[in-house]
Amino acid sequence: MSSDLLDALTALEKQKGISRDVIVEAIEAALVTAYKRNFNQAQNVRVDLNLEKGTMKVYSRKDVVEEVEDERLQIALEDAEAINPAYEIGDIVEEEVTPRDFGRIAAQTAKQVVTQRVREAERGLIYDEYVDREDDIVNGIVERLDARNLYVGLGKVEAVLPASEQITTESYQPHDRIKVYITKVERTSRGPQVFVSRTHPGLLRRLFEMEVPEIYDGTVEIKSIAREAGDRSKISVHTNNEEVDPVGSCVGSRGARVQSISNELNGEKVDIVEWSEDPVIFVANALSPSKVLDVKVNEEDRSTTVVVPDYQLSLAIGKRGQNARLAAKLTGWKIDIKSETDARELGIYPPTADHSVEERLFDNDVYAVTENGNDEYNEDPYFDDEPEEESDLKTIDLYSETNEDN
Repeated sequence: MSSDLLDALTALEKQKGISRDVIVEAIEAALVTAYKRNFNQAQNVRVDLNLEKGTMKVYSRKDVVEEVEDERLQIALEDAEAINPAYEIGDIVEEEVTPRDFGRIAAQTAKQVVTQRVREAERGLIYDEYVDREDDIVNGIVERLDARNLYVGLGKVEAVLPASEQITTESYQPHDRIKVYITKVERTSRGPQVFVSRTHPGLLRRLFEMEVPEIYDGTVEIKSIAREAGDRSKISVHTNNEEVDPVGSCVGSRGARVQSISNELNGEKVDIVEWSEDPVIFVANALSPSKVLDVKVNEEDRSTTVVVPDYQLSLAIGKRGQNARLAAKLTGWKIDIKSETDARELGIYPPTADHSVEERLFDNDVYAVTENGNDEYNEDPYFDDEPEEESDLKTIDLYSETNEDN
């Protein structure tokens, strides 16, 4: 051994980011393996590698016992005291057993083991780096595709984007740059495996944190997200600062902020509504861009009955029920939408005595925030004006689904 090894380990530490102690430990373990394999030795041995002096020594280790049962692993107390009178039962006696021709054979055998240990250390570093980035957004480059998955290069590791986590309206080509959300990092025999998503609600949350400074610094909080990836999403926002408009902060000047996010998601439409602890106001906001006449709340089963004008029924329901479905998922409340005519026939509208709900809805206008920042009540380009099927869609009962990702 020479100083060249020390220089090589120092360079490896700088290039790979692996501690020199880890490499030395791998070399010592490899030398022990090489000694036992090439010299047919089964005893317990230890290798001492001194980089500063450039020396390598092999020591056998034997337990001090009264009666020896295995001479390869044990030594009698009498023999141990002959070496050093201080030895007692249970101590370990070390004796140098370095073979003369050990250097060449050991180096040849240890090379593969050392390489494997270094590779494992590198994989460990990569795992530690990416496991801390779970639930975070990263930039990647599409490297290849197969029948099921898309593989995205993240620099040191190749991430898997399963078909179930891809936006159906997107097409990917090699060398495309995309933003992905890390959902899971696993240890495997082939190294760390990173799984990413383009459909996870967390991706939308992180994009807003990147685009909206008020969300990043905590002034505005995203309370919940309901997403149908590639088509439409709704988010609810809230702030305790009376001087800040939470919805306007997310929309940006002339809709610039939300437009940037929509472009990143291949044109996915994003509705931004203001959160409220009052379910009447929250449900009404969540159904935007439709106007709401009345909201009746049943606290026991977390259900609401919403009355909307006849001409806005299809707008409240949305294409294939999407608007009402997203609103139910966003609020966590069951939503039963009825037209004004049906509500009058059922005797649930207009309110007979208590006008507090009507006043609360009036005081908290329901805004339909579109990408250009305008308020649109009757003409939303992303909704059909009429239900798709001929059947009467005057009433729809939608049950909220538990959204663990919000």
